[in-house]
Amino acid sequence: MLKRFFKFIFKLIVGAIILSIGMVILYKWVPVPITPLMLIRGVENYQNDKPFSWEHDWVSIDKISKNMQLAVICSEDQNFLNHKGFDVNAIEKAYENNKKGKRIKGASSISQQTAKNVFLWPERSWLRKGLEVYFTFLIETIWSKERIIEVYLNSIEMGPGIYGAEAAATYWYNKPASKLTPYEAASIAAILPNPLKFKARPATNYIERRKAWIVRQMGYFGKLDYNKSDGK
Repeated sequence: MLKRFFKFIFKLIVGAIILSIGMVILYKWVPVPITPLMLIRGVENYQNDKPFSWEHDWVSIDKISKNMQLAVICSEDQNFLNHKGFDVNAIEKAYENNKKGKRIKGASSISQQTAKNVFLWPERSWLRKGLEVYFTFLIETIWSKERIIEVYLNSIEMGPGIYGAEAAATYWYNKPASKLTPYEAASIAAILPNPLKFKARPATNYIERRKAWIVRQMGYFGKLDYNKSDGK
């Protein structure tokens, strides 16, 4: 009986690994149609007598302005092109900051956020964090940096019921993501820490300051070159 139980658990683990790798390989080319967060938000809306719906318009990376791509990199993960999924310096800095009892700060890279958004749930736990590390390793191994940012920009929450750059550009500025200016892109990137609380337009003084900082960082960053980061 015990031997049969462990054999079942082993098959279950192997099956889960094969399935997870298969999903990551599939999403290397296929658009991500839905994420766990979209379903969770939809259920929350239904429970609060709100429409069970969301805006999510997948577009290829060439239809998302470089301004939008650069804005989220400068806002969320300036070492995105250089690390292998985990920004060790940022993690160490966040750890030291939190240990001193200061305001709790995370250090999730864009790769980690993408892994969480596409494959996992938003609740904080050691299990989810461990799975996030696993999926981050997979996408960094199987996908290119350009694909990671493409999936990230098509999946992330950017407003109430708004997912992805195309839907966000339409919602906040009534234009496609390909036409976003540096300041418009920066305003959307500025609300990412809490897109249900903050607004890209009209912006509060806090968001205006964040937007100005992001635009300055975009100017310092220079040319965005994914091929160099992938060793091409």
